[in-house]
Amino acid sequence: DHKEAVVSTQSTGIWNYGALPQTWEDPNHVDSGTGAAGDDDPLDAVEIGSAVATRGEVKQVKILGVIAMIDEGETDWKLVCIDRNDPMADSLSDIQDVEAKMPGILEATRDWFRIYKVPTGKPMNEFAYKGEWKNRDFANNVINETHGYWNALMSGQNAKINCSNTTVTSSKSNISVDEASGVLGSQPDKSGDGPPVDASTQDHCFVSRTVPEKVCH
Repeated sequence: DHKEAVVSTQSTGIWNYGALPQTWEDPNHVDSGTGAAGDDDPLDAVEIGSAVATRGEVKQVKILGVIAMIDEGETDWKLVCIDRNDPMADSLSDIQDVEAKMPGILEATRDWFRIYKVPTGKPMNEFAYKGEWKNRDFANNVINETHGYWNALMSGQNAKINCSNTTVTSSKSNISVDEASGVLGSQPDKSGDGPPVDASTQDHCFVSRTVPEKVCH
């Protein structure tokens, strides 16, 4: 489901970071609220549960809110959500619950997205809506809108994006399971699982904020 599943790509140490499938931020559409076109990617999502995800893991999540980052002139929405199986999931239903139950995590998240490209020589990122975290209803509207753009993308052809898939039968890029298996089978085997991971490192630990946000401005 495009509203619930997040594919994890990495853990930043603050939260799990991934993307919402079946969404697309259309670079040909200028958002009326941000004044900028989409960044040509799926919706990004930060999952604030305690368990560190493995790369490629799919989690069923509760959507809690969203912030509108402007990255090099493009709209780059960042959803905030929580694994439905997390111990705190039942106590978090909307963006105000996050601030009440985990004070400081939203500010820390905004800080991180503002400055994370600075070490590469790029400027700080900016935010639409004065950096305000929008609530769950607003986030769901963004999801529905970008799901519509994804549907349009899948029903047409795009020279830049490989839309090959086995599930969207109306798509011009639909391929058979055998064809998809052939693509996967042609990839080199992974080189191993690497050294074992200490279980003590596999939990996110929330710590209340002690540094004012203005130090990152």
